[in-house]
Amino acid sequence: MKTIAWVALLWSGSVAIAADSALDHELALVLQAARFSGSAGLQLESRLGRPIDRTLADLGRLLFFDKILNLHSDNSCAGCHAPEAGFGDTQSIAIGVQNNNVVGPHRSGPRNQRRTPMLINDAFFPKLMWNGRFFVPSGDPFDNAQGFLFPPPEGTTRFPPHDPVIRHLLAAQGQLPPTELTEAAGFTGTRRTLGAQFDPFDDGLGTAVPPPDASGSRNEPIRQVVLRRLNDSAPYRSLFARSFPSVARGQPIDFSMVGLALAEFQFTLVFANAPIDRLARGERGAMTDGQKRGALLFFGEARCVTCHAVSGNSNEMFSDFTNRRIGVPQLAPEFGVGKGNVIFDGPRQNEDYGAEQISNRPEDRYKFRTSPLRNVALQPAFFHDGAFTQLEHAIAHHLNPAVSARLYSPALAGVARDLIRPTSPVLPLLLDLDPLLANSRPLTLRQFWDLVEFVRDGLLDARAKSEHLCRLIPDSLPSGMSPPLFEGCPERGRNALDAALPDVMNH
Repeated sequence: MKTIAWVALLWSGSVAIAADSALDHELALVLQAARFSGSAGLQLESRLGRPIDRTLADLGRLLFFDKILNLHSDNSCAGCHAPEAGFGDTQSIAIGVQNNNVVGPHRSGPRNQRRTPMLINDAFFPKLMWNGRFFVPSGDPFDNAQGFLFPPPEGTTRFPPHDPVIRHLLAAQGQLPPTELTEAAGFTGTRRTLGAQFDPFDDGLGTAVPPPDASGSRNEPIRQVVLRRLNDSAPYRSLFARSFPSVARGQPIDFSMVGLALAEFQFTLVFANAPIDRLARGERGAMTDGQKRGALLFFGEARCVTCHAVSGNSNEMFSDFTNRRIGVPQLAPEFGVGKGNVIFDGPRQNEDYGAEQISNRPEDRYKFRTSPLRNVALQPAFFHDGAFTQLEHAIAHHLNPAVSARLYSPALAGVARDLIRPTSPVLPLLLDLDPLLANSRPLTLRQFWDLVEFVRDGLLDARAKSEHLCRLIPDSLPSGMSPPLFEGCPERGRNALDAALPDVMNH
């Protein structure tokens, strides 16, 4: 009996090894055909053409967590891009200005229009924002040969081709957040009610603000107020002087420096060493069998990779960065004091027209940028409005958007109470769905859960978990202001970037 059992054990083991080898071989061929190397995250400095400047990145980190870039000192980049959520949103729809100084599930205040996307790996994104309104025409975020395109009031004039300073898309985008009304600038100056008329030249500090510049842009006066705050701060002038010789010589800080510092910090947030990457580079055992089977579906029969692409300008980020209509149910808070800061689209003001807001083309209505999937497991909500709060439900929506949208209930989906109101009309969302979804292939239950396991675990870089990223929260800030309460970061704080990220940097 013992002999028979031993032989059976050997036989079952050999079958398992053979099956595992067959999965590895099949997946290796699939990844090769998709031109997936698993090494995109290792190429940052070669794409930049230089090492990351750690001094400048640490300055960017401090600016990222500091409210000094906000006219009323009531929000920071980290208020919406939370370290506990992969530097993405803790909410279904973002809460920006006029918040309660909490980052996490108990954050409250008037909502914006969409969920804040994660910043992890955005150094490789050729398009930014849910409607893709900030982008690089060449398709390469490291290439400014054709300039960087932004909608008005910036347009193409602020970031022209061959700019010797602004060479990366993030360095251009980093100059925008302080001018965004819902994110940082606020609406009313010293008057704190939404009923008052917005005066963009009232900085809330009791001082005059310059009028619009020659182009008519109302963003530049806001920038000038922020710059005055930075230049009046001796600690910040000292920090900027370490990276910019002109400041060391006594010249003022300018806004391109702010953008460069914020971009440099984001360059440190490259986390693209997931199990799929390690397997692609030849590490056996990097993925479970379920993850491998899910990956084969993702790259094969389920055709997920068609939109969540990896080749070419996708830079292995699992997105084609194309605006698509996929029938996601639309959430919207009520507009008014303490409710929402944005008047939504549609006759009932509960629709988000997406890319049409930028292109003014009706065919772009309800289209949003394909979401990059790396580290998606860190998100507490999914899609542009966080309509789903569980990853498996978001994946299931792709398999049958018509049924998913018709059966959707905000209350059952687990969204916040202030978002549980009548959703936008369903039928218009489902007209002219992206053909890839309209003809999606049904999956068996086992296939579905294999796909979930791959997207959840096979694309997750463990270094991006909260226990690592929470260490980036500064103990103190140059402005003297305190960071907000990060609910997901009970133990936090380091005095320098090098102390916080020795084990997660890619070099």
